[in-house]
Amino acid sequence: MVYASVRESEIVPTIKIDIDKCKGCVLCVEVCPHALIVQSKEINDQGYQYVVLMDPEEKCNGCTVCAVMCPDMCIEVFK
Repeated sequence: MVYASVRESEIVPTIKIDIDKCKGCVLCVEVCPHALIVQSKEINDQGYQYVVLMDPEEKCNGCTVCAVMCPDMCIEVFK
């Protein structure tokens, strides 16, 4: 992989959720310290209501708690 050079001050912590793998267990919803992860009303190809990040104010600090709790490793953290 090739990564572009970016100053740390320009990086906004966030997460990426693989909605195709998510089984909607909502463990990440329960542990997010800022309550930024919510269960979608939509259903993925597996028939599960997946979770999504709702962070319009960019409050995610990339703490990794959600990714650690995810039993299916659907969450990737960027910080």
